Amino acid sequence: MENVNYDTDLTSDDIILTAESVRELWSKTYNTEGKPDWSHILPYYDKDIVFRDSIQELHGIEAFTEMTERLAKRSKDLKMRIVSAVQHGSLIFLEWEMTISYKKNPSSILYGCSRITINDKGKIAEQRDYYDLWGDIFDNIPRFGKAYRRFMRKKFG
Repeated sequence: MENVNYDTDLTSDDIILTAESVRELWSKTYNTEGKPDWSHILPYYDKDIVFRDSIQELHGIEAFTEMTERLAKRSKDLKMRIVSAVQHGSLIFLEWEMTISYKKNPSSILYGCSRITINDKGKIAEQRDYYDLWGDIFDNIPRFGKAYRRFMRKKFG
């Protein structure tokens, strides 16, 4: 892991986190050739970051960094398109489409959004990602995707 001091406040030379600056930082993270790289954005996360998504809840920058490394290792290729970004006070909402290519399976597009909370130090203190992991992946499996959607409509729709 890169040696970064997460305890300090951002300086005036650093990017102030707004909807637009987060959009730009995230675009650089996922839209490089090959593997995603979070090294440029990790300094903007608070050392006590709380991250949660459909599969896990993590506490602290070390656990968050390990998760980003696992995701990069598992993925053959990962791309993200930010559809929209809005801000209300210290909350930033991003709507995104992530295309992930696993080593042995076809590419899948995950549609989701992230709620990001900026703390008084100007760092990301919380991130909650929302997406339908199984539905979006199952949609890319021939015949199974249609059967899964039929089941979901019958049981829940």
